[in-house]
Amino acid sequence: MNSNKLRITAVLVAGLLAGCASKIDEQQHQSQLQEFVAQTQIASQLVGQDELNWWQQLDSSQLNNLVANARANNHDLRTSQLKLKSALARLGGQKAQYLPQGGVGIEATRSSLGELNTRQSAANANFDWQLDLFGKVTALVNASNAGAMSQAEQVRALHIEVVASVVKGFVSYQGNKQKQHIIELQIEALKQSIGVLRAQVEEGIANELDLNRTLAQLKRQQALLPDIKYAQFRDLATLAMLSGLLPSDITLIDERSVLERGFTVSLAKPSDAIALRPDISQALFEFSQAHSLSVAASKALLPDISLSAFAGVLSLDNNRLSDTQQQWQVAPQIKWSLLSYPALLAQRDAQQYLSEAAYSQYQHVVLNAMSESELSLQLLVKQSQQQDYAKQRFDFANSAFLQAQAMYQEGQIPYLELLDARQDVLIAQENAIDSTISSLLAKVDTYQVFNGRWSYVLVN
Repeated sequence: MNSNKLRITAVLVAGLLAGCASKIDEQQHQSQLQEFVAQTQIASQLVGQDELNWWQQLDSSQLNNLVANARANNHDLRTSQLKLKSALARLGGQKAQYLPQGGVGIEATRSSLGELNTRQSAANANFDWQLDLFGKVTALVNASNAGAMSQAEQVRALHIEVVASVVKGFVSYQGNKQKQHIIELQIEALKQSIGVLRAQVEEGIANELDLNRTLAQLKRQQALLPDIKYAQFRDLATLAMLSGLLPSDITLIDERSVLERGFTVSLAKPSDAIALRPDISQALFEFSQAHSLSVAASKALLPDISLSAFAGVLSLDNNRLSDTQQQWQVAPQIKWSLLSYPALLAQRDAQQYLSEAAYSQYQHVVLNAMSESELSLQLLVKQSQQQDYAKQRFDFANSAFLQAQAMYQEGQIPYLELLDARQDVLIAQENAIDSTISSLLAKVDTYQVFNGRWSYVLVN
């Protein structure tokens, strides 16, 4: 990992040096990062079909509607989108600083001093033009633009979070419905066994120990139902919150078959899926913004050159702008805050440190994305293996139970051994369902981590 860190740092520094003169070249940084990630071959084993709209693999119109509604109505997403509009408006205001600023005015006055009455009217236009000879205004525009782009990446990150959370909530809900169904079947089977045992106890064929052990197993299964029902409500509450609703406003139909549908992880370009992640892009734009502000702080050490102008007409002895006299004025101006140099130098140094801090944060985000990607792949493999073992365990436990049932009916084993075999198959069955759910969620996590391409297309 240390060698990877050194190589990533070298790639990022090259991009920094290329853009440090006035503006960070974000596209150059992204291109270099894409080339580097492609060389690492992360997730090369997942190359295949395009991952766009990956959740539609589950073939559930109910899930598709949930995703669409959440994207349209999620309050966090709407808040972030409004902040983006605000950032774009500020960018427009900053770009307006390239143009002359000023206004027009019309006034009429009438005054009296003793018996002397005077009237006067005037109309004028004035403007002040800050000449961007040294690039200060440009640096501030670049900073504002980077801030808006950073906010846009925040919107994209929220889209990822909303989509992934909806899919996870839906899978979890359907998984809990499946677990409830299995528990209810086991409860029904145990009740039937208890009915038979009671009759056998009364006839003296079975003993109270067998009956009490079966009753204890029944109560264990019944005790699981409140937890399962609460988990279902929790899933509904999560989905409702994501869609801007209350839990009572959302209803899901039983679609347990979604757990058995084909759902694989496939990426068209794993390198782009990492390098185009919004957290990396956001960190890059935040670095670009800090760098541009640092440039602007350096430009503040140079003189400000502006051009002021005034033009108007003045009318004496009337309020109707008649018999006017023209007047105008042009005033070039140079201001240099020489006495404020210590304060300006301190501000420049402070902003440069902030720029370095933003760059360090950018490096951290890149390294974290690489590590997170590798961890998600390891989790995917682990859950897949555990799911296979859990299914095999259930198959063996179920076969053992069927054998024990046959042997008990032939009188070869006591009832307690049959009960132990039933307990084994119950535990194995619950474990198999949990493994299936965990495997599905691991696949969703992988798509959530490798989000660069599908999220970019999703919001564009």
